[in-house]
Amino acid sequence: MEALRPETPDQLAESLVTAASAGRTITLGGAFSKNGMAGPVTPSDLTISTAGLKRILQYEPRDLTISVEAGIRYEDLARALEENGQILPLDPPFSSEATIGGILAANTCGSLRRLYGTARDLLIGMKFATLEGKLVQSGGMVVKNVAGLDMGKLLIGSFGTLAAIAVANFKLVPKPPCSATFLLEFEDVAQAMETRDRILHSVLQPTALDLLNAAAAEQLGRKGCLIALQACGNPAVMERYRRELGAARALADGEEANFWTGVREFTPHFLKKNPEGVIVRASCTLAQVREVMASFTGPAVARAASGVCYGYFPENGAASEWMERATVNGWRPVIEFAPESKKTGLDLWPGPGSDFDTMKKVKGMFDPRNLLNCGRLYGRL
Repeated sequence: MEALRPETPDQLAESLVTAASAGRTITLGGAFSKNGMAGPVTPSDLTISTAGLKRILQYEPRDLTISVEAGIRYEDLARALEENGQILPLDPPFSSEATIGGILAANTCGSLRRLYGTARDLLIGMKFATLEGKLVQSGGMVVKNVAGLDMGKLLIGSFGTLAAIAVANFKLVPKPPCSATFLLEFEDVAQAMETRDRILHSVLQPTALDLLNAAAAEQLGRKGCLIALQACGNPAVMERYRRELGAARALADGEEANFWTGVREFTPHFLKKNPEGVIVRASCTLAQVREVMASFTGPAVARAASGVCYGYFPENGAASEWMERATVNGWRPVIEFAPESKKTGLDLWPGPGSDFDTMKKVKGMFDPRNLLNCGRLYGRL
């Protein structure tokens, strides 16, 4: 199969229109670090990678904005921002390999969503290439853009089924002067949720608030069911957290960084150890987190203040059974990762929702012949 790696947005647009004009099917990606995610990678006539588009185009440290090409790796971007004491707080899994375009296309993020939100909250502009060979500009380089239809936001979470992200503009945040991580250990999920609720109803505004069941905590060398809270701010703020959280264990500086790396990379580490493993995701209400987390018999991790729970299964049979229960309970589940050989036999996204007809119409507008990343959106598009 032919593979192309354009190095400019114009070359990317030209590659797409040339292939589409010949009716060739296209596999689109960046570093392809998340091929195991979502729908199957259907065999195609041509592979196009955006990994060659890896420049920082415009960086305004005083304005806290940056424009980068889609192929730049998240790790490289984070290193460049570090020089000015700034961060792009997405903390996605596969961060050493993942490109910015891939992160946006898969809409991945991590524990920092509690305070900073997801990619949709941080993106202020985008340039993308269509199958017609056009480069479409959406948004710009200012935090507040003129109200209207933000076409770039359609591509977030689309898994490359609509168009190819070429450039992304973000608002940045200053790196906090201090941070501290506190671990609270419990016997079960129910006890942990009671403490989670007290924290959410208190004056505290943690940067991250995650829940790890006992099986997940054990994978990180910890014991019991854990609430992991990260706080950022000045020394006075850190002292307030220590007082409010009482007996919680505060991690040392080096220990803190290692712990959150383990949380961020929990998924790739699990998949490495379990090649036939399946990872499910449930998007639920905050009140439902307790029930969802209690339903997992194996490792599970939750963004406890955002209502997103991840369950880890060593094989697909138990995962399929769980998906059936989750759908009945209204937890909006998807199978986020599964072995490529098993995906066609799994219902990856059993309840796409009432807006799915609109999604199909959008797909028809961008890609009427279904040439681009066919099936990658959880086997539905």
